[in-house]
Amino acid sequence: MRGLTVRWSLADAPEGVMQALADYVADTSHARFSAMPGLSYKTWRAVPGAWFEGCYVFVDDATRQAFQEEFSAIAAESPGSQIIGSPPVLIEPCEVVAIAEGGAGFVAAPRG
Repeated sequence: MRGLTVRWSLADAPEGVMQALADYVADTSHARFSAMPGLSYKTWRAVPGAWFEGCYVFVDDATRQAFQEEFSAIAAESPGSQIIGSPPVLIEPCEVVAIAEGGAGFVAAPRG
């Protein structure tokens, strides 16, 4: 499985950025990625005051590479960058070694 991590620093982000990011994910981003062809799943993660990131898992290298190239070209102007006030500090492909669904099951939801 082919992964991609996109991370922004929140060190100099404006007050209220976590709520603005949560609202953006719930209102816009979640729906966009929920039906994206070639994407197995995406998670949005954050440590308030430190970083915000999107973690993507694609079905193959070609799909990941195409998305990475497309996103990298507009990363500085992307909605996440606009909300945070700076471009990503990391756009990194990776290999996903395994995925396990726990006994509680998996629920796709626009809010955590």
